[in-house]
Amino acid sequence: MEHSVFHSASLRTPAVNSTFRASLPHRKLLIKPAATVPSTLIPNFAVHLQPRWPCGCRRSVSTKSGRRTSIQACTQVGAAGPDPLPLVNNISAFRDACWRFLRPHTIRGTALGSVSLVTRALIENSHLIKWSLLLKALSGLFALICGNGYIVGINQIYDIGIDKVNKPYLPIAAGDLSVKSAWFLVIFFAVAGLLIVGLNFGPFITSLYSLGLFLGTIYSVPPFRMKRFPVAAFLIIATVRGFLLNFGVYYATRAALGLTFEWSSPVAFITTFVTLFALVIAITKDLPDVEGDRKFQISTLATKLGVRNISFLGSGLLLLNYVAAIVAAIYNPQAFNRNIMIPVHAILASSLIFQSWLLERANYNKEAISTFYRFIWNLFYAEYIIFPLI
Repeated sequence: MEHSVFHSASLRTPAVNSTFRASLPHRKLLIKPAATVPSTLIPNFAVHLQPRWPCGCRRSVSTKSGRRTSIQACTQVGAAGPDPLPLVNNISAFRDACWRFLRPHTIRGTALGSVSLVTRALIENSHLIKWSLLLKALSGLFALICGNGYIVGINQIYDIGIDKVNKPYLPIAAGDLSVKSAWFLVIFFAVAGLLIVGLNFGPFITSLYSLGLFLGTIYSVPPFRMKRFPVAAFLIIATVRGFLLNFGVYYATRAALGLTFEWSSPVAFITTFVTLFALVIAITKDLPDVEGDRKFQISTLATKLGVRNISFLGSGLLLLNYVAAIVAAIYNPQAFNRNIMIPVHAILASSLIFQSWLLERANYNKEAISTFYRFIWNLFYAEYIIFPLI
């Protein structure tokens, strides 16, 4: 193993001036020749004047000219003990791998959705707000993130070969996270989420949460592996990310406020809107993965119908969503804030058309497809951001 303490490749000793030598007239510096050692075995030290003593202190030598020459000597090899940097780097690398394992774009969607629905429920019942409910809300958010982590994590465990082609940056496919560690994480997510929900939100919400975990499991795990079947895969994603998340969070929030469940027009709108949006995400998520899906004989609409046709289908469904939102605001002004709902959805629809045009212009290359898919997620986030205001 090669060791390098300094960058310098040579032993550098600045010339000692004559006044220094004169200050030691009766002493001779005897240097006993040592056995010759190959240069490749000598650590790459650099000796500077002022050298450091092993203890890190300074020694001063008076000269005839009255000046004091400070001499320091330092032996740094082994003096400082084990280098802490490798441990710090390992912890940082593991933390980064865990974050990528969680698929941050899905975490953002889950967090935004839950915060948005809780905010809406509180706006509708502002007289029931209690600060004592804050801890319960935070525990619910953590449980949702755990459920999200379990679903995306179990999918990565069973998709290692495909991900090495389609998503080589994911931690298991990249070798940054072992399969054993991944299993530990998904088991932790499932157990922690179920415990939190079971202890805080009652049997009905616990059953909904368990249903979400079950659907996420059969989506990825053999022998079910429902992701092989396009229609079943779309329905699972739309159910979990659309209906279960929105209905469950709103129900749990009203229950925490001491209210029975009751649909409001905005909540019914966002649940329908996001369920259809989740269906679009399910359709378009396979666009960047066509190469790997074909290699591993995974049947998706993108592999069957082609990238261009699927991108048009996804864009068309989203445009219908936006048109429906505008129409709902026009015909039901008592339930919706028309001043926000109409112009914002018109802007989002226009931006979707523009992004589809850019994808067509780029001839559906892989980079443009990935950009388009990320843009779909940004539209998803935007809907939850404006929801409390509509």
